[in-house]
Amino acid sequence: MNETETASSTLYDVIGGESKLREMVDRFYDLMELEPEFAGIRTMHPPSTEGSRDKLFWFLSGWMGGPDLFVERFGHPRLRARHLPFAIASDERDQWLRCMAWAMEDVGIADDLRVRLMNSFFQTADWMRNKAG
Repeated sequence: MNETETASSTLYDVIGGESKLREMVDRFYDLMELEPEFAGIRTMHPPSTEGSRDKLFWFLSGWMGGPDLFVERFGHPRLRARHLPFAIASDERDQWLRCMAWAMEDVGIADDLRVRLMNSFFQTADWMRNKAG
């Protein structure tokens, strides 16, 4: 734990709160829309990513210990159930993880925090796989 983190700090606080989290989520979706290597996961989203941006921001806010915005709007996240309609194999998992890693780097998330978050994101993304491959 570094000097900016205390025993009572949440990931939400450490990452920089609402503004930094929103910047990270927006960069994630900007990259998904701009970079051909993320075309596989982009096609799983509606033509406008506005709603998806909000949902990921709301979810991550609560998941990181900030305001529980997703639960307030929709109840329990039920991540796997909500993603079952989409064919998610290792390639889609890896695209999502690469896109998020790139977004975190672009918005200046500290290296140690990126590693910590990527470990957690990998566990969740791997659990979301519902298709061989």
